[in-house]
Amino acid sequence: MIVNHTPAGWQIIYQQAHALLAAQLLHQWPAFLPCDQWVGLLAAAAQHDDEQHQWNGHYGLTPAGAPANFTMKEFSLEQATGVMRAARFQGRWRSLLTSMHLSTLYESLRGQNKATDAFLDEQLAGQKTWRRELKIRKAEAERAYALLHWCDRLSLILCRHELPEMGRALEVYTGPDGHRHEVVRAEADGPVTVQPWPFREPQFTVSVEATVLGQLQFANDAELAAALRTGPIETLRWELRR
Repeated sequence: MIVNHTPAGWQIIYQQAHALLAAQLLHQWPAFLPCDQWVGLLAAAAQHDDEQHQWNGHYGLTPAGAPANFTMKEFSLEQATGVMRAARFQGRWRSLLTSMHLSTLYESLRGQNKATDAFLDEQLAGQKTWRRELKIRKAEAERAYALLHWCDRLSLILCRHELPEMGRALEVYTGPDGHRHEVVRAEADGPVTVQPWPFREPQFTVSVEATVLGQLQFANDAELAAALRTGPIETLRWELRR
């Protein structure tokens, strides 16, 4: 979960919803891949945070009883393995992109745990095999993945309300075009712009749903889960404009 503290309590955005926002952003880039690969890239963006655990053992709560942001949770080998298992049902290209994302996220954990190391080794070996079988050069795969990573990053900036105030710029990531992009919002609740502008259209709107919780503390995961099932839902929207 992405957890934002608000004057009313908590604003909760599921990681799967953040991934869907990343796919909305990716959809606005001019396509530079064949149709099948482009759709596979969209699928990888939309589903890269699937296979989340069910809540148990205070998985969704901090020690103080507040909803836990995803950054507070440890790496889950089970979830990462599940993401790869699901990707493989959609083919080698989707598997390659998803595996590259997992390597990017978790390679820094190498050396801490034998099971994690084995998983990371499996990703690198799989990526090499899939590139060879698909006859895709490493640079081509890296260009496609750079877009997934770029959209994931901008989606997180939006979902976590990290847009700087007073028109200051924040780096997104280096895109597949090789440019270092920055995101800017001149006024609160005003349009968002990205410099240099990479999108196909000069103006468009993206959105994500969030659950609003007025209760600040929860006794256990079951209480939090019940509140999330019944809490009001709001739609957050951003207008992006050249």
